[in-house]
Amino acid sequence: MSTLHSMNSDDVAHYLEQNPHFFEQHAELLGSVRLASPLLGRAVSLQERQMEVLREKIRLQELHLAELLRVAQTNDASSERFQSWTRTLLLARNDVDLPHLLIDSLQSVFSVPYATLRLWNVAPAFAHTWFAAPVSEDARLFSNSLDVPFCGPNNDFEVTAWLDQAASVASLALLPLRTDTHAGAFGLLVLGSPDAERFGADMATDFLARLGTTASAALACLLD
Repeated sequence: MSTLHSMNSDDVAHYLEQNPHFFEQHAELLGSVRLASPLLGRAVSLQERQMEVLREKIRLQELHLAELLRVAQTNDASSERFQSWTRTLLLARNDVDLPHLLIDSLQSVFSVPYATLRLWNVAPAFAHTWFAAPVSEDARLFSNSLDVPFCGPNNDFEVTAWLDQAASVASLALLPLRTDTHAGAFGLLVLGSPDAERFGADMATDFLARLGTTASAALACLLD
């Protein structure tokens, strides 16, 4: 008897764990066990409580599945847009028109309000084009320092002035252009938005990096 009185809840839980058939041998206890229900606000039987727990697990699984479906649909839409943009670049017939086509299709396919680019070390035939306009040494050094695209607020970056309606730009995405990951940048792709959250500092940059890599491959034909 003294042993019984010295048992605590952990001892009971351990006993039941070690004796999984206890309630099969004492089925009458299941109906008398009462548990507090946070959903119903009253005491319920063990079976009812188990059903509540099971329903909650199913609800959480359904929410998780819905989120996975939403992410999959978003990824599919992004892949379709990326394919459409890449196809536009592949259909370009004239090298000198390629930068304009690239920017125009970026804005239309991905709904980017403002976009432009600058290239340096271009071939002599393209030296007087808009995309080869003079770029400061600071802008080149900044582009070289970017291992991944930059996303964040417009803190009066010099490159913002390259965009139309620069005063309206609240957030930026800056994509360095390189012939390979170990080479210095030969240009910078600048995306801007009046929405401060469009290119937030906590934004994932994987997709932007893909855009930069594809743009780099397409524009490499303009280099000297």
